[in-house]
Amino acid sequence: MAVGVKDVAAAAGVSVGTVSNVLNQPERVSAKTVERVQRVIQELGFVRNDAARQLRAGRSRSIGLVVPDIGNPFFAEVVRGAEDRAADAGMTVLLGNSDERDERQLAHLELFQEQRVNGVLLTPATDDLTAVHRFAAGGMPVVLVDREVEEGVLPSVSVDDVEGGRLAAEHLLSSGRRRLAFVGGPQSVQQVADRLRGVRLAVAAHPDASLEVFEQSALTVLQGRAAGEEIAARPEGSRPDAVFAANDLLAVGLLQAFSFGSGIRVPEDIAMVGYDDIDFASATVVPLSSVRQPARLLGWTGVDLLLKELDGVEHDRRVRFQPELVVRESSSVSIPGR
Repeated sequence: MAVGVKDVAAAAGVSVGTVSNVLNQPERVSAKTVERVQRVIQELGFVRNDAARQLRAGRSRSIGLVVPDIGNPFFAEVVRGAEDRAADAGMTVLLGNSDERDERQLAHLELFQEQRVNGVLLTPATDDLTAVHRFAAGGMPVVLVDREVEEGVLPSVSVDDVEGGRLAAEHLLSSGRRRLAFVGGPQSVQQVADRLRGVRLAVAAHPDASLEVFEQSALTVLQGRAAGEEIAARPEGSRPDAVFAANDLLAVGLLQAFSFGSGIRVPEDIAMVGYDDIDFASATVVPLSSVRQPARLLGWTGVDLLLKELDGVEHDRRVRFQPELVVRESSSVSIPGR
């Protein structure tokens, strides 16, 4: 049976109020009494019920964070950044994984509301933010991470994905590639749509270039491999000579399909660029060029925005970072004469 405050008070020969003061306001109790109560706490193995205390106070020391896929190393880095900033403020992060499903996202938001978290960081599962706006209107601060909406609606921290897509495509085009392919999806995911938009802008500036879109159902290694196998099954002359993948997991799947049994050489036959620059992008069978997002900084800044919202501090409610192209072996060979 769990040891309670009353048990500690009885064993120490003090009132329940004195035990409460020792736990929460020790400066109001004599040093001798504090020492006696703390000794009894250790002897009995008492553990304070922070959840109950926080409910009585109407707040907690926690922040909720919902991401669409914790299995994606990019989001793991976002979480680490959020935890770093939360720890600086004496708070903890409660993590939820929506699996890119609205119903799971809603369940996490409802749970966080019940837990009375200070606020929530959210990478939305879809573009439908109706439920998110409802929670925000009900008094639960929400900061969007890796997504932005109309200015002034919700605070957000994001990366310019249109520019990221343009950087990747322009790099491939500058090496002489002209038959570009974009692998990503679904396009209902705003980041994917923005990256494709950037690619289209770059291709449109080169009249002799073409673009083919391979829309996948998810941003996973398996979906990348499926797209790679589809490309590899084509006659050599009908294949793209460059591929931009909407994230590094797709790019890893593409590399697997090209490297095992297809005879396709990367980058000699097909140059490749991914997106996110996750840790193992540099350790793939052919080191992967990638558009780098500051994942940990996104999480850190998201919590920082939330804390400023809570404190009522004047701040920019819309923070956008610029991506950076990291060139490695997967796109380092140029086509002669172009």
